[in-house]
Amino acid sequence: MTAADRRVALSTLRAPMHLCQLRVALVFTCLSFACAGPRTSESTPTPTPTPTPADPSPEPATTVPNSTLVLHPELARYVESLQPELATIPDERKQTLDQIAEFVQTERAAGRTAKLVFICTHNSRRSHMSQIWATTAAAWYGVEGVEAYSGGTEATAFNPRAVAALQRAGFALEAPPEGDNPHYLLDYSPERPPIEAFSKVFSTPSNPQAEFAAILNCSEADKACPFVAGASLRISLAYDDPKQADGTPAEQARYDERCRQIADEMFYLFSKVGA
Repeated sequence: MTAADRRVALSTLRAPMHLCQLRVALVFTCLSFACAGPRTSESTPTPTPTPTPADPSPEPATTVPNSTLVLHPELARYVESLQPELATIPDERKQTLDQIAEFVQTERAAGRTAKLVFICTHNSRRSHMSQIWATTAAAWYGVEGVEAYSGGTEATAFNPRAVAALQRAGFALEAPPEGDNPHYLLDYSPERPPIEAFSKVFSTPSNPQAEFAAILNCSEADKACPFVAGASLRISLAYDDPKQADGTPAEQARYDERCRQIADEMFYLFSKVGA
């Protein structure tokens, strides 16, 4: 065999080996693409969510605490609607209410029951509303050791117009009473006893005789009682008399307005005690 023939034979033997190497290379290339998956020109990172800032805490004076007291449904809705109004009470009235709140705090801190006696001339409208709303507000805010009373410089009767305003706010009236000076039972919660309300003088034996706050709800009583025997605190918290609208088209609106003003201020007062 000549040298030229040997070169041709050798090249013939090498050709199958090149083809095998080519096939192996192609197989590895395909496997690499299958494992790597599709390729893009640039990789886009997943954005990290930005935390949303929490809402700031509301002002304490306009916040209703998580009361465990169960109120009658209509009254509960009324009480909830009061909360935004507490911040709108004029500063000079807040100062007076703060003094009463301080009295309540001091008495309770000393281990005594804080006794509040609301006084107006006839114990027929404003003083009753104040007593009833104070009792309700103290219970709503969970302020124990508080008792609210009312009385007048003279006794007449709890005016039915004032009773009706409280009913419209959501208080339940048990068995309407009879007589010249009926004893009403106003119910605000199935968990608490009803509030008995009737007209009496502020010094009646059923009212506190010592270590109480005397809260004057009308200018006439304020003038008539410059000194209240037995009172640890005497303070004026006067309200306009809704009686001025009796027998007029504005009668119901005036009583509702006074009822709501007193409710606002009693809830403000006990929100400060409970703070």
